[in-house]
Amino acid sequence: MITVASLALIPGLRHAFFTRQGGVSRGIYASRNCGYGSNDRAEDVSRNRERCAADLGTDSASLVTVHQTHSDRVHRADAAWSPAQAPKADALVSDRPGIALGILTADCAPVLFADPGAGVIGAAHAGWRGALTGILDNTLVAMELRGAQRAHVVAAIGPRIGRESYEVGPEFVDRFVDEDPRNEGHFTAAPGSDRMRFDIGAYIVGRLQALGVGRIEVVDRDTYADEGNFFSYRRAVKRGEGDYGRCLSAIMLER
Repeated sequence: MITVASLALIPGLRHAFFTRQGGVSRGIYASRNCGYGSNDRAEDVSRNRERCAADLGTDSASLVTVHQTHSDRVHRADAAWSPAQAPKADALVSDRPGIALGILTADCAPVLFADPGAGVIGAAHAGWRGALTGILDNTLVAMELRGAQRAHVVAAIGPRIGRESYEVGPEFVDRFVDEDPRNEGHFTAAPGSDRMRFDIGAYIVGRLQALGVGRIEVVDRDTYADEGNFFSYRRAVKRGEGDYGRCLSAIMLER
């Protein structure tokens, strides 16, 4: 699992960006697939999530995730729920010790948040659509409603598809430039093609800076290029595999 110093140094806080290593799943899901939304064996997904929870120092019943839909919706976690009860949302916030907030990704960016003084945490699934339409903004607002101050918030951006791996068409670029002409700086021409490469990590950093987040740390890992450690939706599509696993990222306040 991967951790970042800015969160690891906060007393009473645990977090991790888990890789695909160290699980029980087989085939294209090997080996720590944590996504019930995949076609993997549900019992294997459950065992993988149990291992993640144990690595965080808790149990799987305390690990909550949501039914992600690339939306801007944020759900407040005041108590744990079962996977079957997962609400539709793309971010979670909480001020309750012992509840681990989990986000699933396979190229999209997981973003973990914490305000150490207020004791408020958050976790967001930031694909291009959610990032563009406000999932990060809404996560911070939801944290503020629990007492956080965004100037005191630490945000960590986890492994995601890298710029060299993320080619897009002109209509994609137009969406971002229409929102803010300065977003053009997050795109570079793909060699030998009329397509562009998108740096979603840089876009998220810029968005968080504009939102007034106090500290931002970035994990520089490309999920598409690093098959040994990460699942990738885009890689699976390119190979015609039909499905793909999901990596878990999680954060919790200790009891």
